[in-house]
This record gives sequence, structure tokens and C-alpha cells, in this order.
Amino acid sequence: MGKYELIGSKTPRVDARSKSVGEAVYTDDMSLPCMLRGKILRSPYSHARILNIDISGAKALPGVKAVITSKDLPDIRFGASYISVDQYPLAVKKVRHYLEAVAAVAAVDEDTAEEALNLIKVEYEPLPAVFDPLEAMQPGAPLIHEDYPNNVSVRMTKTKGDVEKAFKESDHVREDTFRTSPQAQAPIEPHVCISRWELDGSLTHWSSNQRPFELQRGLARMVGLDTDRVRVILPVIGGGFGNKVPLFPHDIISAHLSRITGRPVKILLNREEVFHATNQRHPMMLTLRTGVKRDGTLLCQSLKIIADGGAYVGTGHALLNIAHHAMLLPYKMLSCHYEGIRVLTNKPIGGPYQGFGNPQVRFAVESQLDMVARDLGLDPLDIRAKNFVSVGDDNIEKQFIGSCGLKECLGFMKKALDWQERKSKLPPGRGMGAAFASSACSIVVQPHTPTGITLQINNDGGVNILSGGADIGQGMDTVVCQVVAQELGIGMDDVRLNRPDTANTPFDKGTFGTGGAFRVGNACLAAAREAKNKLLEVLAPKFEIPPGDIEFGRGKVFARGNYEKGVAFKEAVRIYQYSGRSMPLVAAGSYEPDVADLETLIKKGGNWSPTYSFLATGFEVEVEKETGEVRIVKAVMTDDLGRVINKLGQEGQLEGALSKGIGMGLYENLPHAGGKYFNASLLDYPVLTSLDEPRDIEWNDFETMDPLGPYGAKSSAENAKGPVSPALANAIEDAIGVRITELPITPEKIRKALEDKQKRPDAGGKQ
Repeated sequence: MGKYELIGSKTPRVDARSKSVGEAVYTDDMSLPCMLRGKILRSPYSHARILNIDISGAKALPGVKAVITSKDLPDIRFGASYISVDQYPLAVKKVRHYLEAVAAVAAVDEDTAEEALNLIKVEYEPLPAVFDPLEAMQPGAPLIHEDYPNNVSVRMTKTKGDVEKAFKESDHVREDTFRTSPQAQAPIEPHVCISRWELDGSLTHWSSNQRPFELQRGLARMVGLDTDRVRVILPVIGGGFGNKVPLFPHDIISAHLSRITGRPVKILLNREEVFHATNQRHPMMLTLRTGVKRDGTLLCQSLKIIADGGAYVGTGHALLNIAHHAMLLPYKMLSCHYEGIRVLTNKPIGGPYQGFGNPQVRFAVESQLDMVARDLGLDPLDIRAKNFVSVGDDNIEKQFIGSCGLKECLGFMKKALDWQERKSKLPPGRGMGAAFASSACSIVVQPHTPTGITLQINNDGGVNILSGGADIGQGMDTVVCQVVAQELGIGMDDVRLNRPDTANTPFDKGTFGTGGAFRVGNACLAAAREAKNKLLEVLAPKFEIPPGDIEFGRGKVFARGNYEKGVAFKEAVRIYQYSGRSMPLVAAGSYEPDVADLETLIKKGGNWSPTYSFLATGFEVEVEKETGEVRIVKAVMTDDLGRVINKLGQEGQLEGALSKGIGMGLYENLPHAGGKYFNASLLDYPVLTSLDEPRDIEWNDFETMDPLGPYGAKSSAENAKGPVSPALANAIEDAIGVRITELPITPEKIRKALEDKQKRPDAGGKQ
């Protein structure tokens, strides 16, 4: 692979050196002149009325510059979206979850700020709390918000086709209930922000946030400024996984403290605060009913979800919509019914996490497909192959499939696991399982769509990329530089990418919904092609050939098919400059797919993504029946991600998704007492490390060249974790002959399932 042949290469990340030697600047690395440290006093109760707050002791402490409660802030609520505005930065009248923000201080150093918190006296009246969504919906349950009867914050129903008729025509119908647990994103970098109120009355804000322009909009509203008077700058982010998508109270609080004190204020959350005061994956109860023909043809499904949303609405509307779409692909069916209910409880807020609703649904659907296959005596992979979508399909939800490599993924899965030869011959305690999933490539629901890019080509031939897209550790910056360098035919060393800054970089809707590289990559491609066209206006007359016969590549601009007849890219830029054109050469590109508003998608259906990736995971496992321990003998990951732009980055993404999927399947949970998590630290929360990952991992990708993606690329690994937990569940059932329908599948659950099996020796499976 040559220096200039970048697409599909194993390109090192552009930030690899700065991060590995400690040069990368994260928000907490920053220190501004006269900067104060902010701290937040949080509630020890999960549900309580605030009777009185005495801040006099804290205000009298030397070194304390400001102490605030809700009375010092505007009476304005905020939310994770424009339809869920139900939260105050500092609690008003009552608290609704453990460690909810009650008061805040700004002091000369962290120790003084911590001491000041201890001097604030809050009088609470504890209220009855509810932590189980089923109990929360019962008549007489404590109401968390008066304006949400029965604590139901969001309800969504949708039916396509004649569902009852399809179930009547089914030869086999099965109904099961599945449960998933809450999970913490656990990014290495905790949440941190710095606010500086400027002398001209504007606000500058640094934050580890995945959506700087949305943060700008939300902050402006909460501090009473026009949007263009708030500047958000994004330093390097140490991981997000969806946990840094919303606007959080600490961002708003730091801004108000800075305005009051006239000095910059930094707020850094500790790890317990990250667990309790940000958001986690929604735990769900999923009741799934599936109807099939005797040969395994899928006719219909009915899915009811009850999601534990915690104390506020947050991103609940998006969650239920995405969960609905997650049940529709990668299989065809004639009809479906969906009901999603998001319930308020006195627990920390449920919010975005990799896949956002997809992994929970895939666990239910893919687990039950194996159960149906067992009922009918069919091979689990064969029943999937019979129902795969394919290119050109326009399913019941009007999701158009423009590229699809599912059959190729299936073939690789069978070969890598030697499925046909070995699966039925494995001894007791050993088993194989597989599962499939689909991933969006950006969410097209308004207003989740636009992305802009500006390129500046300098007179020395160097290229600056101005992008508002946030690299949250997934390697998007590298992909962006690859796309621009490839299109202009230059090397990666000739390209520079600026950090997102709402004052200087074009608008970007943020990094979420598996669409970062897809959207920003398309915008970069458009900008690079505009820059080429501007150069060609000058070069074509000089070369005395049509613009279409000129190529850019290997560091040169040359006549098609004649590399020697050309000039170096830097020389081409000089020719442009000496032709009287202004420098730097500036080109802009944007990308916005066809969009629909959320209400239209809910009622009428349609594409909620420009295109779709497809992914599969398989395992061979060994289960120690005495202890219930699961050992992964081999893991297989295979995918259709279109044309892979950076194979090195793709491998890292897939390995990370595999690790988090295994954590979801076997280990991760957030047990609590009264809404307080037992394991709210990285010492106690069971995050997989490199030492815990399978030693034998085999993966492959099938390049389908999607017509809408940059160079044919689709999204990568956010939803690659979707098939992981059900594949594990399917392999474990194959090993022990017992189906476990609740995540995580712990040794305790396996031992109990085996004990129950002894009482039902006719349960089937390996003995």
C-alpha cells in the first residue's frame, strides 16, 4: 500500500503520537488565569422534598467566591431534547434521584470548595420512592413528576400490516420475556467543563461533550444569551460512548458561577458522580411474540418494551423510536406490532449508550430466533438465512436496503466456527451460538442531520480541515483526513484538522447515532471535490486538456494515464495562486440526507437512516457446570460496513464493541440500594480489560460499496455490540441445554438454571 493509497489501508491514527506521549490536551489539563474550582452539593436521598438550604457557613469560608442554589438561577428547565424539558440545573423543591444537584460553590481551590460543601446545611423531608418500573406504573405509586400520570414519561405504539391475521396463519407462535440490566458507559475521562464569562458579556465554554453545537444552543438558552454569544470549544475527549451527548447540569452551573464571580470556573465530576449524575443504558423488560411458518419463514412479530428511564425524560422519545427500528432489520416480515413504554423511577437517568436501544432489542429477537429454531428442529443459521433482507428490499417500514452483505457474513461465520461439522459433535458443556444485527449510518430524523466542512489549501500546499465533528476516541479524525488526502492525492502529513470550535468551525450536529464518519466523510468528500474543481479551472488550460482528463494522486496532478505529464500538488497550488486567485484556496462541503420529522416516521414509516450496516457475531464457549463460569473458546466477528476506509481503525472499533458486548452479556450490572449503586467506581464496576478478552478472535468484513457512503463506506462499530450478548446466550444454551433470558448471564444464574433443569429432566438439550 503506497503513501497516497489511503482508502482501505491500515492507517495509524492522526492523534496516536500526541496521546501516547501525553501531549494531547484534555479539558482537565487546562488551567486558565484566575480560574476557580467548582463543586456541586448533591442529594443523599433518591426522593425527598427540600425544606431549607442554609448556605451562610459556606459563604463565610475564606477562599469561597460564590455559593448558589436554585434561587440564584433563572426559572428555566432544560432537557436532552426539545420535547423533554423537565429538569433544573439545581433541584427546585425536591430531588428525584440519588446525587441530584442541590447547590454549588466556586472557590480558589478544590479543597476549599469541598470544605464549603460540607458547610451547606440542607433540610430534607424524605418521600416514598419507587425503583421498579412495573411498580412505578401501578395505581398509588409515588409520582416522580406530577405531570406524568402513572410515571409513564413516553409511550409509543405502531402497527404495520394485519398482525392478528399473520399470527393466525403462523404454524408456530412463541412468546417470551427477556430482561436486560443497566450499564455504565465508563469512559476513562470523567465529565469536565470550564466556563469563562468574557468582558463583552459573552461566554466561552470548554467541555468534553459529543455535540458542541447542541451544547452551545442549550447553554445559550439556560444563561439567557443569543446562540452566537456562546462559544463552545472541544478539547480532546477521553471516550464518550453516548455518555457525553446531552447537556448536563454541571455545564450550566459552571457558566452561572463564572458570570457571578467574573472568573473562569472548572467543574470536574468524580467517578461516583459520573455513575449517578450523568446517564446509563436503559434496563428493559421485552416481551416478544413471534409467528413463523413450519419452514422457518418469519411472518410477524409483536414486541412490548418497558424501559426504566430513571428520574427524567431525557432522550426517551429517541430511545423508543430507535428500539422500534431495531426490531425490523436485518430480517423480513409481513407485519409487526410495537409498543414502547418508558417509565420514570427514582434512579439515575437512562440515556444514550452505544447502540441506544438496539442491543437490548437484538438480545430478545436473536435469542428467540434460536428458541424458535430449536422448537422446529431447524438449524439456527438456516432460519436466519431464510429471512435475511437483501439489496433492493423495501420492507414493511419502507426502509430501503441499498447494500447488504449478510449472506457473505453468514458464510464466513459458518466457516470460521466450522459450524456444520463441529456444532452437533461438541461435548456437554461446550456450545456454539451466533446472532445478527443491523446498524444505522446516521439518524435522519430532523433536526439530526446537517454537517459542514471547510477546506483551506495554503500556498505551501498544506490543507487545513475545519470540522465541527467530534472525535470521541473512535478515530473519526483519522478517517476525515484520509478522505481529504485521498481525494486530493496528497499524503496524510499534508493535512491538518482543527478541533471543533463553534466560533470557527462549520456546524455539525454531533457525534452520535453511528453517523460521524458517514456524515463528516461525505461532507469532506464534497469539499475536496470543490477544491479540485477550483484548481482544474486553472490547470486544464495550462495542461491543454479537458478537466475530466486530469487526475490527482501520488502527490501530483497529472494527465489521466500519464503520470509523468503533470506537476506536484504543491506546484499546482502555486499555479493557482499566480493566476491571480486569492489564497488560501477555500472550499466548502456539506452533507444532509433526505430527512423526515419524528412524527412522520412514527406514523408513516420510512428510512430513519440513509443506509444500513449489517453485523454478526459468533462464539464457541465452554461452561463449567460446577461453578457456572463461562470461558469463550473462540469469537468470530463479521460485518458489512461498505468499503472500509481505515482497516486498522475498524479492527479497533470491532474489538472494542466485542469487549463491551461481552461485558453486557456476562458481567455488567448496576445493583442498587435505594437508588444508590453498589459499584459506582472503576474498581468495582466490571469493565472488561485486555486481559479478559478472548484470545482467539477471528474477523472479516465484506465490502459492498454502498452507493451513498463516502467511497462506499458505511458506519462502523457502535452497533457491532448488538449481536454479541444474544450470540453468547445462544452459545450458552447450546452448551448446557438451558435458556437464560436475563442479562447479564452470571455464574449464579447458570448454576440456578442447571439446578432447575435437574428438576425437569425432559427440558432437552445437552445432558
